Amino acid sequence: MVVYSFYIFDRHTECIYSRRWNPRPASSSSKASRPQSDIIANSGEPAPPQRKGLSREDDAKLIFGAIFSLRKLVQRLGGEDNHFLSYRTGEYKLHYYETPTRMKFVMVTDTKSNNLRVALHQIWANLYVEYVVKNPLSPIEHAGGVGVANELFEQGLERFVATVLA
Repeated sequence: MVVYSFYIFDRHTECIYSRRWNPRPASSSSKASRPQSDIIANSGEPAPPQRKGLSREDDAKLIFGAIFSLRKLVQRLGGEDNHFLSYRTGEYKLHYYETPTRMKFVMVTDTKSNNLRVALHQIWANLYVEYVVKNPLSPIEHAGGVGVANELFEQGLERFVATVLA
């Protein structure tokens, strides 16, 4: 399984932590190894413009907006007892976990992965609570987007993704 990115949003909708992992290069497929021309495609028409990458801030806003909208949709269609867990597109799968204190943990992976709700709960309980919440130097509220800046949390997350989710 390939993990693309991970986000933590606080109860005030601020992204307090984001981490991107570069996807592994694809095996030797004809699409990946063939160079593409930016000027003219085979049909004689200009090639479509390439998508530009979003900034981390814009990426986090889009992720939160999608989660917010899907949560509201699921609650309206299914009632208060139904919860949004994940969704899958042709290119990625987004996994979602919300804590009792309304912290939101989001992980974006490849489409072949199973539901990671338990893994996100473990990240919250074993890493976030242990290294961020119990740290007396960590701020209680992350006002103004002041994020999680904890080296032990980041190292633990790296180990978790490398060992448990690999």
